[in-house]
Amino acid sequence: MSALDKILISSIKKGIVTASVDLSKIEALGLELKEMANKHFGRSFNIREMDTGSCGACEAEIIAANNPIYDVSRFGVNFVASPRHADALLVTGPVSKNMALALKKTYAAMPGPKLVITLGNCALDGGIFKGSYYTEGGVSSILPVTTHIPGCPPTPTEILRALVGLLKCFTG
Repeated sequence: MSALDKILISSIKKGIVTASVDLSKIEALGLELKEMANKHFGRSFNIREMDTGSCGACEAEIIAANNPIYDVSRFGVNFVASPRHADALLVTGPVSKNMALALKKTYAAMPGPKLVITLGNCALDGGIFKGSYYTEGGVSSILPVTTHIPGCPPTPTEILRALVGLLKCFTG
């Protein structure tokens, strides 16, 4: 049996493993997000994402938000490499002791006004790592947090919804 046959048989046994998504709801959320970003910034909303010690699940959902189904970039949300180009800092994971300084330096390099978004339960208060000898706890113990996106991990739809809510606060 070839490798392709094994993959096909495995896929048939497992069935559909992806969640279905209401594309019309994604489109509506995305267009609202784009309108809010244009109203507040006059351009796209640039985010610098930083993992301070997570398990990787939140990053997987951020990656999913950039896949062809959600494609947040078409709604004016860009993930940027430099904090100097960022409108917001999106932080995942509990703050491990070896990432605390890097988090502070990243925040210091951002232009004002500085928006800090925590994503996932670990970034809020340490999550399952709360109280560990190797963590500083949640992001708010290091930086002022503007908003939090709850979940373990939050879905791409929840991420979009939270970004719309954040920008609505600034645009009125």
